[in-house]
Amino acid sequence: MSIRVSHVHGEHVAVDAPNGTEIFRYVYRPDPDPFESRKPYAHPVRTLAGRTVTGYRPSDHRWHKGLQMTASHLSGQNFWGGNSYVHGQGYLALPDRVGSMRHDGFTTLTAVDERLALTEELTWAENGGREWAHEVRGIEVHSVDETAGAWALDWSIRLTNIRGEPLVFGSPTTAGREMAGYTGLQWRGPRDFTGGRVLAPDAEDAGADKLMGSQGPWLAFTAERDETDGHSTLVFAHAPENLDGTSAIHESHWFVRAEPVPTVAFSWAFFEEFTLEPGESFGYRYRVVIADGAWDRDRIAAHHEGLPW
Repeated sequence: MSIRVSHVHGEHVAVDAPNGTEIFRYVYRPDPDPFESRKPYAHPVRTLAGRTVTGYRPSDHRWHKGLQMTASHLSGQNFWGGNSYVHGQGYLALPDRVGSMRHDGFTTLTAVDERLALTEELTWAENGGREWAHEVRGIEVHSVDETAGAWALDWSIRLTNIRGEPLVFGSPTTAGREMAGYTGLQWRGPRDFTGGRVLAPDAEDAGADKLMGSQGPWLAFTAERDETDGHSTLVFAHAPENLDGTSAIHESHWFVRAEPVPTVAFSWAFFEEFTLEPGESFGYRYRVVIADGAWDRDRIAAHHEGLPW
């Protein structure tokens, strides 16, 4: 048996595992509410056992939608969604600062060798509609392993400044709020991930607080589930070039919280702003492993090393 890929044109692309479970849905239709920053997102994302590991429009942050590419502070605009952080004033509802990411089309969408691979073209536009950036996004679903109870999702971005002026990327921390450096590819977990266990390569169960703002090749989040017995584990990993300076424009840090909300972001501007000049581009590649069970550090490291880029 093999994976099954379906495409509802204008709506979403979905992947079913060999056991019939829909494990991945990528929604690219426009969101109804512009204040939530219209952009594509992945939800629901599920383990092979069918347990959903993404949250969607939670009551505390309606603009959190599964797994999505964001930019919380970009030249005065908010491509994260919701309230905008302003130094000295806190979070304010500023609808005229909320930008969007428009799906322009798929240049490739294939399902070969038990792998979904798609390439998407997007345009980032500020709130008034002016086009600021062109993105080429790659998404792959692969390595579905029923024995291990895991599968992998790769997500890449190549972003080019088409504004004609520099684009300045930052975060609430660069704007003055301590340890709130969220921006970049962001995951929001479901409610029962709250208070979950967070691990890193050199820190067994270190906790989210100690790992906030840290760096490393991977970070894992494990939680016991409601309604059904058992745990789920997500492993968030950088491609090697993100960390060794050969490709990424700026070094990355982890934004991670287990409470009051479960969330992880590959923050590309946690502590310092960076600038993308007109016509210039940057790229990052990421991986998320979605697994059933409570994986420990040794099992995570072994799986990570056995899954080449």
